[in-house]
Amino acid sequence: MTEIESKHGIVSRQPYEVYMSFTDLSNFVRFLPADKREGIQADYDTLTASLQGMSFGLKVHERVPYSRVELVDYGAPFAFHIALHCDPVPDNPYKTDFSIKLEADLNFMLKMALGGKLREALDRLVDGLVDASNGQMPEGFDPSQYDMHV
Repeated sequence: MTEIESKHGIVSRQPYEVYMSFTDLSNFVRFLPADKREGIQADYDTLTASLQGMSFGLKVHERVPYSRVELVDYGAPFAFHIALHCDPVPDNPYKTDFSIKLEADLNFMLKMALGGKLREALDRLVDGLVDASNGQMPEGFDPSQYDMHV
């Protein structure tokens, strides 16, 4: 099993706020541009997608209120487990130490091809959440492409 841990980022929101944004998988669809939602379906517990002829999905494995959401593969081509950690910052109850841990059953070729890219993607997700919590939008972000009333 390949284990990849993201960096830690300090999010300018309380742990329960960060946790609540990840606990309902249908929220993920809301944050995609309208033209990228085709082939993606989500409800509270599951998310499935078909991209370039490949189908995959994930489902909530465990919710630990206000501290961790764990996701597992759901019809994916390989087994994986993702833990989203929302830990309180000891000296500031209004901030969250956010990190992601991924465990995936990747064969040698996939590990060599994807290992570094997966780590980079996890780090970008953490950075994006930190930036958004501070009112900064990612480079190239066009809010007109997003329908926040889904």
